[in-house]
This record gives sequence, structure tokens and C-alpha cells, in this order.
Amino acid sequence: MERSLRKLLAHGRFQRVPHARSRTMSLIRGRNNKSTELQFRMALVRGKIGGWTTNEPALPGKPDFYFKNRKLAIFIDGCFWHGCPVCGHIPKTNALFWKEKIRRNKLRDKRTQKSLSLQRIQVIRLWEHQIKNARTVAAMIDKIKGRKKIYSN
Repeated sequence: MERSLRKLLAHGRFQRVPHARSRTMSLIRGRNNKSTELQFRMALVRGKIGGWTTNEPALPGKPDFYFKNRKLAIFIDGCFWHGCPVCGHIPKTNALFWKEKIRRNKLRDKRTQKSLSLQRIQVIRLWEHQIKNARTVAAMIDKIKGRKKIYSN
């Protein structure tokens, strides 16, 4: 945890967190999340769309999916972690910490988007809840298929 965020917590750490909650939170990973990135990955595979890599380390923000030939980066943003206006929320416990954490995540997302745009890379951001909607995913797959050189025949 960053030092500046630690300052927002009493004694620099979370207090009275149940063991079960601590364990659950420790299992959350920033990539290959079964409910988001893997679902979208399978939609790309089912749509016979190739030419992409995941978590491209050479690019700012390590896009969840990157189509190098078309300079297209796709991010699947978690509704909680990125402050979704539809279903994101701030927990009541340690609210000041979480509000700041999510605010900083949003700022980082904007910096990443600007940096990729300066490299002439198109950025598409999808919310976690959109990936759970089959129509939204189908529309995104159709959009990607409509772009030349992204999909394989």
C-alpha cells in the first residue's frame, strides 16, 4: 500500500478486519480475473478474433488486450476499483481511504489513456458489468471485427 494512502488509515493499516474479509481481498488480482478479462478473452476466441496479446508490458497501463497491428488497446475496468458511475460504491468502513484510492485509480486511468493516445493507440474501456451483458460483448466483438486486420479468417 502506498505511503500516502496509509496516512488515511488509523495507525497506517486497516483495523478490525475479519480474517475472512482479509483473505478474500488478498486473493483479488489485477489480471486474469475470471469474471472479466477471461470472459472477454473467450468472447474473442469464439468470435475467431486473433492478433491480440494480454497485459502488454511495453505499454502504459498494461492493457488487458492489445491489437498491435491496429494499435488498439482494450481495458476491462472493475466497477469497484475504477469507480463505475452505475454500480461502483464507496464502502462505509474506511470510506476516506477508499474514496482516495478510487480517485487515484481514476487519475491513473486518465494518464494512461492520454499516454496511449499520444502514441496514436486507440483506447476502448469497458466496465466489468458490461462484460456480463451478452449484447454489449457481442456489439464490441462486432465492432472489433469491423476493423481491418484485427481478426483472422
